Amino acid sequence: MTTDRPTVSAVRARPVVVPMRRPLATAGGAVSEAPLVLIDLDCSDGTVGRAYSFAYHRWALRPLVAMFDVLAEKIAGLPLDPESLQADLWAACRLVGGKGVAGQAISGLDMAAWDAFAKTRGEPLYKTLGVEALDIPAYNSKGLGMIGAEAAGREAMELQDEGFEAVKVRLGYPALEEDLAVVRAVRAAIGPDAPLMSDYNQSQSVDEVICRVSALDGEGLYWVEEPVHYDDFAGHAALRAAVETPIQTGENCWFPGEMAKCLDAGACDYFMPDAGKIGGVTGWLGAAKLAAERDMPLSSHLYPEVSVHLLAASPTRHWLEYVDWAEPILAAPLPVTAGFCRPMEKPGIGIEWNEPAVAEYGL
Repeated sequence: MTTDRPTVSAVRARPVVVPMRRPLATAGGAVSEAPLVLIDLDCSDGTVGRAYSFAYHRWALRPLVAMFDVLAEKIAGLPLDPESLQADLWAACRLVGGKGVAGQAISGLDMAAWDAFAKTRGEPLYKTLGVEALDIPAYNSKGLGMIGAEAAGREAMELQDEGFEAVKVRLGYPALEEDLAVVRAVRAAIGPDAPLMSDYNQSQSVDEVICRVSALDGEGLYWVEEPVHYDDFAGHAALRAAVETPIQTGENCWFPGEMAKCLDAGACDYFMPDAGKIGGVTGWLGAAKLAAERDMPLSSHLYPEVSVHLLAASPTRHWLEYVDWAEPILAAPLPVTAGFCRPMEKPGIGIEWNEPAVAEYGL
C-alpha cells in the first residue's frame, strides 16, 4: 500500500430530501422526493472527496447515515487508496454482509474516495481512470411514470424538448391493454425512430410478463427492464427465451459477484449497474471488465454525474440514464447537449454542493 498519500481524516454524511420536479409513479411504488445522503470525505491534506447515495425512501436515511458513520471509523487514518479502502470496508463487513445499507455505504465511500484521489492528481475522474472524455448517449428517465396514455403522450414530448431523443416509460398497469395503450401513445408522440425504453420495476410474475412482453414485441421497445424480481435470474432468462424485445437488468445487483451470477444465468441482453450498489467506482471497474469479457452492453442506473465518467471507462458502454434528482443540491448540474452527456472537466467527479439548498432540504 502506498504510504505517501494523504490519509482519510473524517467523513461527514448529511441527509437531505429533495422534492422531485416530476413525481414518478411506478409499478414498484411511487416516488415524489429524492432522499439522499451527501458524503464529504476529508483528507489530511485538505482535499475533500464528494459523492452522494440515493436512499430510495425517507425512512431509510437514518440507518444509511448510521452505517456511513460506523464505516467511516474503519477507514479513519488510512491512506487515500480507494481500492485498498474498499477492501478494508469489505473486511469490516464480512460477517454482516455487503448488501443493504452496508453495500450502499461501501459504494458511496468508494465514490467519495475516488473523487478525492482524482482531486489530489488535479484531474477529472475519467483521466485518473486512464481514459479520454467521451460524449455518452443519454435517455431521459425522469418522467413517464404511470400516468395513463393521454398524459404519457404529452409528457414524452416534454421530455424530448429537454434535449433528448430517447425516453423511458414505466409499465405494469393493472391490465395489459393499458400497457399497450401507453406504449402506443408515447411512440406516437416521440416518432417512429426515437429509442423508447421501458421498465416494469420488478412488478410481474414470470408467466404474466411473458404474456405482456409477447404482446409488446411489435411495438418497437428498445428494451424491457427488470420485469421480475431482480435476483430471479432464471425468470429473466425464461422471458428472454420467449420474446424478441431485449431484456435489461442489473440496477439492483450488489457488486460484481452478483452481476456475474446474472450473466452466467443468461438473464439479460443488456446490463445496467448502479454505482451506489455495484461498489462505487471500484466495483464498476470490475463490472466493466465482466461486461467486456462477455461482450455485454453496459448502461448506467441513476448517478449520472459519476456514471458518465464510468461509462467512458467501459469498453462496452451503451446508454447513460439521465435523472435530475440531485440537481437542486449541486452547484452545477451535468450538462446535456443534443442527447449526449460528457464528463465534467473539473478535478474529480465534478460534484460540489449548493450549500443554501442543502440547508433548505436537510433534516
